[in-house]
Amino acid sequence: MSEISALPGAVVECLSEIQALEGIKFTTEYPACPKTVPLSRTTVSVGIESVRISDSFTANNEGVLERDEYCRNALVKLRFGVHAPFALGGGECYDAFTLVIDALSFGTDLEIVSSGCEGITADRDTEAFVLKAYAEIKANLCPADTCDIPFPSFMDKELLCGSHIRDEDIHLSAAQRAYLTAPTATGSYFGTDAAYRSFHLGFKPRAVFVGTQSMPAVHGGYVYSGFACDGFGTAGVTLTDDGFSVTNTTSGGITTRLNDSENDYFYVALK
Repeated sequence: MSEISALPGAVVECLSEIQALEGIKFTTEYPACPKTVPLSRTTVSVGIESVRISDSFTANNEGVLERDEYCRNALVKLRFGVHAPFALGGGECYDAFTLVIDALSFGTDLEIVSSGCEGITADRDTEAFVLKAYAEIKANLCPADTCDIPFPSFMDKELLCGSHIRDEDIHLSAAQRAYLTAPTATGSYFGTDAAYRSFHLGFKPRAVFVGTQSMPAVHGGYVYSGFACDGFGTAGVTLTDDGFSVTNTTSGGITTRLNDSENDYFYVALK
């Protein structure tokens, strides 16, 4: 909430730097404090009237809305007190407020969903016309480490979390990301009766399973399927630096038939 409470100050700082508004004095106060008598310069006070926080939902890959764990939506109602000297006329209040809203709408990333004002009143104590106005701002509140743009908590999520999006290692290490996005290779082959046969996948898999639909895993003393993982596995399947190999041999009393010309095989390899 610290970013929300700092919004009036950020708005005042931004508006004070716009050349087209250099004739207006901006202050952070709500409600407005008494002005100098007589008022000699148009003054705009900025404050927060209300804040409404609601849950944020994002559609998943299946189009189902899921509640965001870290982000929330907010609707912030800013109040503006526009004070113009009698000498400038009541129209000065409307002109000043119009300039302010235009500057915030087109010169910042604030998402203003509505704005408006009440009627002009006269304050004879300060010899000024007074206009009460407001602007409702929609915000997407998400955590961010750093941000080099104004109003960091009141922007589009991609701009707000720019450092996180540009540097994805903030969320996951390179090793973790490679693990999550690694390919899964599946395929099939016909047996050739060669004693040894290698398959090149372009990466060293973490695990490989080989089998055939023609025969059960073990039949008549022969082994027709196998599994290999880094460090262990069954006979007949071995991991290589860029894939795996199978055997069609007898070793240690076990006869493997993972390249039998009478069968076709399938494999699933996980990186």
